[in-house]
Amino acid sequence: MKTAPLCIAAAVVASLGAASADDVATETAHCPTEEKYVTCGSAVKLAHVESGGKYYLQSDERQLQSGSGQQLVTASQNNRAPKGLWQIREGHDEAFCEAGTPVKCGQVLRFMHLETGSNLHTHGIRSPLSNQHEVTGFGQDGEGDAGDDWRVVCDASAGYFSGGAEYWIREAPVQFKSIATNRFLGASSTVKFTEQNCGRGCPIMNHLEVFGRNSNDSYSHWKADLGVHLYK
Repeated sequence: MKTAPLCIAAAVVASLGAASADDVATETAHCPTEEKYVTCGSAVKLAHVESGGKYYLQSDERQLQSGSGQQLVTASQNNRAPKGLWQIREGHDEAFCEAGTPVKCGQVLRFMHLETGSNLHTHGIRSPLSNQHEVTGFGQDGEGDAGDDWRVVCDASAGYFSGGAEYWIREAPVQFKSIATNRFLGASSTVKFTEQNCGRGCPIMNHLEVFGRNSNDSYSHWKADLGVHLYK
């Protein structure tokens, strides 16, 4: 049985630094109208809403100098860096999610960091600045443990439930709730790494701390903004 070719949506321009929309015009000409949805296999950049949508979830090979010592995850204002790309995969022990399939509200996912192959992860160890739960990168080549699983919680204020929509919609606020800890992926514009708490020459100066938050509030709202979006 033949498989329909995938379409790459035009948000790739800002994400990977293409000179203009013309650079990807041939790839996006036949995208379906469903391209408003976030899909499995896509590599997305997640913007933090409370901080004005200017900070993006990112990671690299640096390790936390306290707590678990696992791979560092922060939110940075650099929206062009490939360090901010996370590939959407099905959660552990979840049914396989084919590339280009729209993600449903309530679906359990993993977010694999493309540059390092680690998964977005949380656990009960305290975060260094706000004393909430650490959020780290964990595992190799997308393989980790149940601490990597996140449920997509569609935000009612965005009109998801009132209109009966059932899928994660691009550029609309959502939350990600850890299956392991029941905490929400969060950050705050007031909780930053500075010279005072990180030291002179801090490589993550002015990044936001990313944490697992117990409260269900605006600090845990994110949206899929830029990225490489796949569609069938």
